[in-house]
Amino acid sequence: MREKRELSNRLLNQQPVMNYLNDEECYYMDRKKDKLNIAIIGCGMIGMEHIQVAALESSANVYGLYDIDGRSLTVATHVYKEVFGAEREPVIYQSLEEAASDSNIGALIICTPNYTHLEILKSVLPYKKHILLEKPMATTVADAREILEISKEYEAVIQIGLQYRYKSIYSLSRKEALEYKSIGEIKNISIMEHRIPFLDKKKQWNKFSEYSGGTLVEKCCHYFDLFNLFARSRPLKVFAKGSLEVNYNAFSYEKKKADIIDNAFVIVEYENGIRASLNLCMFAPLFYEEMVLCGDKGRLKVTEKQDSINELANTIEIHRGEDAPSLFGEPRYPDHIEEKGGHHGSKFFEHRNFIRKIMGEKTDAATVEEGYWSIVVGAAARQSIIENREIVIDDLLI
Repeated sequence: MREKRELSNRLLNQQPVMNYLNDEECYYMDRKKDKLNIAIIGCGMIGMEHIQVAALESSANVYGLYDIDGRSLTVATHVYKEVFGAEREPVIYQSLEEAASDSNIGALIICTPNYTHLEILKSVLPYKKHILLEKPMATTVADAREILEISKEYEAVIQIGLQYRYKSIYSLSRKEALEYKSIGEIKNISIMEHRIPFLDKKKQWNKFSEYSGGTLVEKCCHYFDLFNLFARSRPLKVFAKGSLEVNYNAFSYEKKKADIIDNAFVIVEYENGIRASLNLCMFAPLFYEEMVLCGDKGRLKVTEKQDSINELANTIEIHRGEDAPSLFGEPRYPDHIEEKGGHHGSKFFEHRNFIRKIMGEKTDAATVEEGYWSIVVGAAARQSIIENREIVIDDLLI
């Protein structure tokens, strides 16, 4: 009942006609005066997405912004005013320490470039704020391991931004496959992503493995997190093939040539015998994701598609043969969440679970340990391509 009421609140409070009410006259549409104040650390594209989603989700308030780049701050402030109202002014911090030490702030969302995550995290630890650390949590296994060890002693929440697990297609798949056991025991997992190239970033850091961790860490940590969730086992071995074939072959920045890959096949073997495969292509003229789970009692397939010809289309198919009913449908969140909730609503639920975890509730948000294992698989796949051999995970962790 509480969740249903909160949803109704958001839907109704978005209607301008309801602004004739002041806060004291609201009950059903209570606008919740007491909210957790958040500072956004890093105001690029992802930082601005966090601002928009926080406004939509409404259980926390973006209080302040910090970025070393003045243009990013200017644009983020404009976005802030668009979503919170022209009369609102965010606090603009002059340093990371100023943001982290502000007693008005209860949580930090760190969405700076990947290679800065460990350094920034260590800088803000003394202030004991709750932290949402964007994916990938680090660019190397060593750095990810250090963050994991830090988290074991940290007194506040650290959540990793692996929000794909909340996309409607994957959220419903987890419910059907893991909770309801609709296809029995999962035996193999297949994920495909075909999409356009990486977008531009400040100083083009995402075109270089040194700064991003490489494509299989930067982008595919989401899919390796899903592999790990559905396998419910520790990865044992990884074999991968990949290359740079189309994107950024002639690209360089400050005389440095891009070294990320734009296509790959990755196979992961788990200790419990489950195998998972990833098919990645980043020079396709669309956005397309597909996951297939095969179990001993059926097959589940979900897709998400967006291109210049068709609107976004989500599908789910559960085939269970002659022994049980099958299912065909279109997983969706409410339109306002799908359209404005970040990555088709997944960031909306990432925010919601971050706040609930801070409030002491149990959630299925990505833990630091889960973030760590997504990095391990991605790093193993990258090493497999470089060395042209199968990587045993235990050897990688020595």
